[in-house]
Amino acid sequence: MNDPLAAFDARVAGLLAALEPRARTGLARDIARELRASQAARIAAQKNPDGSAYVPRKPQLRHQRGGLRRRAMFAKLRTARWLKIEPTPASAVVAFANQVQRIAQVHQRGLRDRVNRNGQEIDYPARQLLGFTDAEIGAIGTRVLDHLAGAA
Repeated sequence: MNDPLAAFDARVAGLLAALEPRARTGLARDIARELRASQAARIAAQKNPDGSAYVPRKPQLRHQRGGLRRRAMFAKLRTARWLKIEPTPASAVVAFANQVQRIAQVHQRGLRDRVNRNGQEIDYPARQLLGFTDAEIGAIGTRVLDHLAGAA
């Protein structure tokens, strides 16, 4: 199995199935909150899930008043307003709100996007905004085991 989450899911699926749906939703909410916080912290640190740094912005040709400066990328995207959680009894989802999904998807996958009304398109390098680190997978496992120990 290449996917560490699939291996983890196979180990705890039976234990989680024994929980009531309300308890599973509460656990999913707690996990999603922790994931949102860790994803936001990683985005603030400008790191991909594998630990490598984001590709820096290209230098700007002109420096206009109010123009783009060397600030941290995705400062607004990492806030709780745009980085939403959706817990259900079956899953815990951390995703971007509808209004910014296109921007996040372009950067996540390294796609081409139009940047102004003149139709100019730019190729963006891949900057993985969302993804699992080994520490996050371990934290999910710890949270699940703590919850199951408390429920027993």
